[in-house]
Amino acid sequence: MKKKVAFYTLGCKLNFSETSTIARNFSEEGFNRVDFSEKADIYVINTCSVTENADKRFKTIVKQAQKANPEAFVAAVGCYAQLKPQELANVNGVDLVLGATEKFKITDYLNDLSKNDFGEVHSCEIEDADFYVGSYSIGDRTRAFLKVQDGCDYKCTYCTIPLARGISRSDALENVLKNAKDISKQNIKEIVLTGVNIGDYGKGEFGNKKHEHTFLDLVTELDKVEGIERLRISSIEPNLLKNETIDLVSKSRAFVPHFHIPLQSGSNEILKKMKRRYMRELYIDRVSKIKEVMPHACIGVDVIVGFPGETDEHFLETYNFLTELDISYLHVFTYSERDNTEAVNMNGVVPMNVRNKRSKMLRGLSVKKRRAFYESQIESTRTVLFESENREGYIYGFTENYVKVKVPWNPELVNTLHEVKLTKIDDDGLVRIEFVKELAL
Repeated sequence: MKKKVAFYTLGCKLNFSETSTIARNFSEEGFNRVDFSEKADIYVINTCSVTENADKRFKTIVKQAQKANPEAFVAAVGCYAQLKPQELANVNGVDLVLGATEKFKITDYLNDLSKNDFGEVHSCEIEDADFYVGSYSIGDRTRAFLKVQDGCDYKCTYCTIPLARGISRSDALENVLKNAKDISKQNIKEIVLTGVNIGDYGKGEFGNKKHEHTFLDLVTELDKVEGIERLRISSIEPNLLKNETIDLVSKSRAFVPHFHIPLQSGSNEILKKMKRRYMRELYIDRVSKIKEVMPHACIGVDVIVGFPGETDEHFLETYNFLTELDISYLHVFTYSERDNTEAVNMNGVVPMNVRNKRSKMLRGLSVKKRRAFYESQIESTRTVLFESENREGYIYGFTENYVKVKVPWNPELVNTLHEVKLTKIDDDGLVRIEFVKELAL
């Protein structure tokens, strides 16, 4: 009987791409992959450390695995496993904890699948995480997440990612193109480029900071790969999003008019305390440039509320800045203290009830921004890629500029592209459509 393995991923698109690669390694070793809710011999949990909530969820997920099979072997990998290996190893039911460099060799550590009294830890010093392991997700969704870069050389005062993932390093251009071609052969219509700081693409392995290629080189070459209908840039720092890249996307065959650009604060004073590498004026410039060449582009924004020293005035500065900015939606993060960061020792701690209130205000603003963006797209003709889920009798999809649409469930629409006219916004805030013509089946 083949052993069964199940996976659970917390956190970002990058984690999803890496889970998928680890899962393929298991398949090559003769394991059968099953759903996490099913009985398995091994449960692998890919952890995240960006927020306190992700840390807490880990224990809940371990309990889910134990409920499905009390005798199963439970392994933890990922960012939290690198930052707090012993903490995870001490969670009841955890047998193995692997750090940043070990996670891709997980099958090497599985000689004996009997339960351990204590979690076994194999975790490197983060300085050793200087080599690159390429990965991409496939088979889980209509789109694939293609990892092109890992790690970060920035020293933002709130962030643990450099401690969890090491220095900035990139995949070789030819390898990214090979992976993209492999994905295109699987009848996947959309690839999302992912990494920790993808605008920094081009830095080599082992601390070699010479850029063999730039992010512009990467998107230029990817745009030429046949068989990929859509390419999407997941998230890119405003100081690394250059005019040349924006212009390329505006004229591109495959890149879609959707940008996700972290802001974090609309106050220059707070941006300096965060050690971000730009001021709000640059952010305005980036948004203006995108809208100048792609008026219909969707722009998403990351923002943190409750950073140490953020007064009511600072917050209102951010709120008003975002209100006036021509953006489409927000991802709002409530600041949470992380060990071994500069911010954790800063004065001016914002009470949690104030953080939550500010977060609620910005989430409300995000709803208004998304609604306004969707309204601006009504009566336009767009292309929709339909997803695979049947939720309460509807199938959902996204336009190239990230408007979410719904139509009554039809299995023939799954993973297909269609030209549609956006007609009206439904009661749930999603957009109804009329089919113009079939693009591909």
